[in-house]
Amino acid sequence: MHPILTVGSVAFDSIKTPFGERSRVVGGAATFFSVAASFFTDVRMVAVVGEDFADEQMQVFGGRRIDLTGLQRVPGETFRWKGEYNFDLNSRETIYTHLNVFDQFRPVLPESYRATPFVFLANIHPGLQLEVLDQVQAPRFVAADTMNFWIDGTPDELRAVLGRVDALVINDEEARQLSGEANLVKAARVIRNMGPRLLIIKRGEYGVLMTRDEAFFAAPAMPLEDVSDPTGAGDTFAGGFMGYLASADEITDAAVSRAIIAGSAMASFAVEDFGLDRLLSLTQDDVRRRFDAFKRLTHFEAL
Repeated sequence: MHPILTVGSVAFDSIKTPFGERSRVVGGAATFFSVAASFFTDVRMVAVVGEDFADEQMQVFGGRRIDLTGLQRVPGETFRWKGEYNFDLNSRETIYTHLNVFDQFRPVLPESYRATPFVFLANIHPGLQLEVLDQVQAPRFVAADTMNFWIDGTPDELRAVLGRVDALVINDEEARQLSGEANLVKAARVIRNMGPRLLIIKRGEYGVLMTRDEAFFAAPAMPLEDVSDPTGAGDTFAGGFMGYLASADEITDAAVSRAIIAGSAMASFAVEDFGLDRLLSLTQDDVRRRFDAFKRLTHFEAL
């Protein structure tokens, strides 16, 4: 079992869906990732919060395998985001994004973090991702996330990141945008040629497509009766994926496939309630049962 370093955002989210509304709940990519990954291994988090992020909010990390040495608290307000979803939960409208202290964030890794073998670069400016890569020491496996804003706005820096990571985690729209290919199989080949040997394409309610070298593996989304809020589901998936992979003895095709299911299982929990609420109430037994449910969902006997 190996620890994971993650660098990303901690935020206050305000969310409205057809199933309810919540204001000023703790969110952010690094938060969802770290909580999910901590079910499998130790996590070292680098992020920034403002003076308004009090002890009450810090409780979301309490009692979990999350090292907060790299969490900076600086004068100002914490990153804030507000979004609204309609009944098509695959799309959302951003009402506002206030970067606040995150606007001046520069990731400085504590010395004790620099030799962490597994690294996840959450969705932040590619220039900051490169700064992290310049500080880590011979990591065993590095994965990154990105988004359409960086694909359009900072293509050169993003290409530099892709040349230095082992895996990229993006959604299907971003894969098409980055590759210039409509077909996801062709898109995967183009993106792998940019650097990452492993590409994970998130497809929302349609599951996940993973390609490693020339092999493909697909996992469906778990059929759920109660879906309240998809915010953070992608980061939760990444946390489950990286957490499981870091807990495995070796990075084999079988381990990567199981890690995809672990990520899918964690994401399926995240959407069942608002913000972090469902993840914070999870037990290890819940995770094992959901993993088994995915096995039953996908298992069949060959002819």
